[in-house]
Amino acid sequence: MNYKRISAALVLCVSSGLAAVSTQAQEATLSDVLNFRQYSDNFASAGQPSIEQFSQIRDAGFERVIYIAFSNNQNAVPNADQVVKSLGMDYVHIPVDWNNPTARDFYTFADAMQRSPDQKTLLHCQVNARATAFSFLYRVIYEDVPVAAAKADMNSVWQPNETWRDLIFQLLAENNISPECEGCDWTPSNLGN
Repeated sequence: MNYKRISAALVLCVSSGLAAVSTQAQEATLSDVLNFRQYSDNFASAGQPSIEQFSQIRDAGFERVIYIAFSNNQNAVPNADQVVKSLGMDYVHIPVDWNNPTARDFYTFADAMQRSPDQKTLLHCQVNARATAFSFLYRVIYEDVPVAAAKADMNSVWQPNETWRDLIFQLLAENNISPECEGCDWTPSNLGN
């Protein structure tokens, strides 16, 4: 009888250990995706994943990929829409001009998110600059994440340049949200200028 209890306990310990190793391996794999940032159980952003990394993204439970750069970018995965769909995930493409992002671009993204808010989603662009800016806005406007917390997440990838800072300010103002917060520096970077 004691052997049964010991065996059951041993099986439980081994199973728990394997699950922990599997979760750690999965997280390590996703951390290999350029500038991967996980914001919640259902929302993350990143730079351009490789074809192989799209499989790892699916294996991590992602159900939807939203791409917000142009498909002819030199780093874009050719036929990414077909790759993602063949893996069983939804694919949404919203081409956002780096030098001229618009409120309409953001609201198109937000609309896609709002149609299926519980769908585990990866938002990506080329380096995760566009995507972290849209993630910042979405989280602050729709998920009530404090500006300071969302800005710290965005700044872990980049400090927006003047074009993107101005878009962020415009969209926050449209939603009656102040960009001011303790420790927030909105000095534009020179990235892309």
